[in-house]
Amino acid sequence: MIDDLYSARILSLAANLPHAGRLSAPEGTGEKIAKLCGSRAIVDVDLDENGQVVRFAQDVKACALGQAGAGVVGEAAIGSRLAEIEAARDAMLAMLKSGGEGPEGRFEGLRILKQVADYPARHASSMVAIEALLDAVRQALKHHTDTRTNIAGAA
Repeated sequence: MIDDLYSARILSLAANLPHAGRLSAPEGTGEKIAKLCGSRAIVDVDLDENGQVVRFAQDVKACALGQAGAGVVGEAAIGSRLAEIEAARDAMLAMLKSGGEGPEGRFEGLRILKQVADYPARHASSMVAIEALLDAVRQALKHHTDTRTNIAGAA
């Protein structure tokens, strides 16, 4: 198991987490915890007027697999949109649970975790970062919608 899962690339991603930390006053924050092992990711985002991630930060306390997933997410998050993130999350779930090929495009790097499919106890920790990003973007989009509604209502 160790040799299969903990490749040099996975360990490198885990050791070099892009955009580590938190944003001050983010528009959206998502948090996911893998119940089995306690891996946790908190993601903060700001979006532009088109719903694209323009600022991103993550605070991740996870095993090497969770950290590696967060490394890929950190490299790909800025510039992403809700539909891309949902597609990546869905493709990753299919990769882990039913033999799918994994995410394409911006989040294709998550395919490095394909071997995790053979270890169901590790699935949740591998997913914490992408799921936290998805929740953060959804919250930020709601914030944008609520802000527009409040502005329109004040006019």
